[in-house]
Amino acid sequence: MDAMAIALQEAHSAAARGEVPVGAALVAPDGTLIARAGNQVEATHDASAHAELLVMRAAARYLGSPRLLGCTLAVTLEPCPMCAAAAVHFRVARVIFGAYDPKGGGVEHGPRIFDQPGCLHRPAIIGGVHETEAAALLRSFFAGLR
Repeated sequence: MDAMAIALQEAHSAAARGEVPVGAALVAPDGTLIARAGNQVEATHDASAHAELLVMRAAARYLGSPRLLGCTLAVTLEPCPMCAAAAVHFRVARVIFGAYDPKGGGVEHGPRIFDQPGCLHRPAIIGGVHETEAAALLRSFFAGLR
């Protein structure tokens, strides 16, 4: 199963728990799944418990290194500025995301973290992967809150 499909599974699980439906998966250079998670902000009362941060932290523990060299981060929503900056510091090689986030994104929107002159590391970016499904899940979740 590809990393984005796993991230989508995690997003569905997050929605079922009442979390904003964002999921992430992190794979090693050889394609081995290292970590997977959905948002846990509400459950942990931690505003930084975004799916991306959870998988990068878990992968770093698993690899025994703060650098995720050659690894790919797949996430269902364009990373926010906090998560994009963390991907820089973890030295993630690639960031693949599903839905674009014009309001809160930090990669293709907002501060465009990876494009800043002082950016320490610039991962490759692929946006719009399974965008329709990821965006529909988010729209459905927020429509249910209104």
